Amino acid sequence: MKIVGVGAGPGLLTKEAIKAIENAVIIFGSQRAIELAEEHIKCKPILLKDYTLRNLPENAVILSTGDPMLSGLGKYAKKGDEIIPGISSVQIACARLCLEMDDLSIITAHSRDIVIVKEQLQRELKNGKKIFLLPDPSFGVKEIGSFTKNAGFSKKISVCEKLGYPEERIVTGTTDELPVAGSDMYCVIIT
Repeated sequence: MKIVGVGAGPGLLTKEAIKAIENAVIIFGSQRAIELAEEHIKCKPILLKDYTLRNLPENAVILSTGDPMLSGLGKYAKKGDEIIPGISSVQIACARLCLEMDDLSIITAHSRDIVIVKEQLQRELKNGKKIFLLPDPSFGVKEIGSFTKNAGFSKKISVCEKLGYPEERIVTGTTDELPVAGSDMYCVIIT
């Protein structure tokens, strides 16, 4: 099986990803992943229903939005599976904000235990790290900002929405004046 990162938005496929997609005889993916790669798909794509990637054919190409190893489908790869990286939201956000990644901590709250996420966030802030955070509906920008402030940190908070799409939007505020997310497709940067 090949798990192929299709990028965070349109036009972000790598040459390696395009080659894998064009040569695929069977492709699975979410609706969004299929849409991002559709101009290169030569077979009929199948909507992925089981995101644990169980019971899929060995010759399947699985499309993963962003990069498969950033809160993506790469975590379900088995020994012998190939993972082709994609342009991730963390790469785009850092580029847009001129933020080096070498002192950045990546935290995923999406479908995670929020108590553990809060512990990790507090630990990384205490260690002086900048944070890239993928939110969860129960732990969005408002909750993240409130938690950060209540933990004693005064920080800049940026909401990066629909990165790579024409309607991309980045707005920066602080823990005192939080930016507002206008969609559910966003990440948060704390600096």
